[in-house]
Amino acid sequence: MKIPTLGLIIWAGALGACTTTGNMERNAGAGAAIGAIAGAVIGNNTGNGDAGNGAVVGAVIGGTAGAVRGYSLDQRRDECATSRRGPTYRDRNGAYYYVIPNSNRTCWVRDQSPRGL
Repeated sequence: MKIPTLGLIIWAGALGACTTTGNMERNAGAGAAIGAIAGAVIGNNTGNGDAGNGAVVGAVIGGTAGAVRGYSLDQRRDECATSRRGPTYRDRNGAYYYVIPNSNRTCWVRDQSPRGL
């Protein structure tokens, strides 16, 4: 692995750790870092052995997949925070959750975060 490729991987990992906004940004950064590492390894071991190109392709694919997953998590969190509460239940550990009416989605009562993710 060449030094620029290693620098790209470290930069992508640091970028993913620095955000304080939502899941979309954090997951995009983490996905890019993981994708860059996987792409560098695959690129180094296949084809012409170019780890740099593999890292770039892996970072783009991983970042996109992470952003899509993070966006979905953010939407669920917003849905829990803004929806009307339905029936409240207690799970086996004693924590309370509620069902969003007209859906099968559930949220924790303590912080209104999605349950079961």
